[in-house]
Amino acid sequence: MKQLGQHAPPRHVIAHLSDPHLLAGGVRQYGAVDTEAGLRLSLERLARVDPPPQALVFTGDLADKAEPAAYARLREIVEPAAAAMGAVVVWVMGNHDERADYARELFGQASDEPQDRVHEVDGLRIISLDSSVPGYHHGELSDEQLAWLADVLATPAEHGTLIALHHPPIPLPMLRAAELIELLDQDRFAAVVRGTDVRGILAGHLHFSTYSLVEGIPVSVASASCYTVDPTPVDRFVSGVDGGQAFTMVHAYADRLVHTIVPLVPGPEVSGIGLDIMEAIEGLSVEEARELASSKTSPFNTQLEGDVTT
Repeated sequence: MKQLGQHAPPRHVIAHLSDPHLLAGGVRQYGAVDTEAGLRLSLERLARVDPPPQALVFTGDLADKAEPAAYARLREIVEPAAAAMGAVVVWVMGNHDERADYARELFGQASDEPQDRVHEVDGLRIISLDSSVPGYHHGELSDEQLAWLADVLATPAEHGTLIALHHPPIPLPMLRAAELIELLDQDRFAAVVRGTDVRGILAGHLHFSTYSLVEGIPVSVASASCYTVDPTPVDRFVSGVDGGQAFTMVHAYADRLVHTIVPLVPGPEVSGIGLDIMEAIEGLSVEEARELASSKTSPFNTQLEGDVTT
């Protein structure tokens, strides 16, 4: 499709998914949530995105109990779908993951060391940063990890850097309970990314979507594909619910990022436009197409207002 607006197409398209919490053997999370179904639905919805993503970034809590069979199942589901899209997969450790099982099942070599890795996607650097703490649910980055990160960032990437980690380095006003399991010493992380080519920070952990800034760098927290957390519960300190699951699309332009939340379950359509209009638009100038779409008295808009099935 030809360009209709002011901005050229994005240089990079990234799918940001989080917290699948996959369980082995079809076991349901809390006896209610089909985690595999949520993951599959994410990938089905993602397959409709055009242009397709160049990378699928999963920001942690990949396997709810770190079962080797769950990691194997994760790869069986995700890797073929990613290959069909032409996308690389970026795995990130979460507090529910265990380093040895994660490393062995996803990378073929067991290790108890922090699982930090660097990926290059057509000039865009994506750093997978392990914020997990063995035996705990809060997050932390060691001195050695921060020194490694500073060393990597000392050399700018062609199109900048995205950092993906599980624990978001932001305040949590809508989920005060998560303050007890937040990323510790966030100021030390901020000092490392300050003044670097980091363009965005992707995180998970919260099971709902939210946004903030660190040193002027946008932080995007993706929701979960398993269950989500209600940010305004009634008479609950924390309330996990089976609804509102989503992932986030990240479109990277030369000078900015655009984040779009994509719900896993679409709502009922009450108004729409068929794809047949595309052929008509292609035959018009941009000015003519804008007049058709923008004028309140154009046949396009008067018909749309009168017929919700159009």
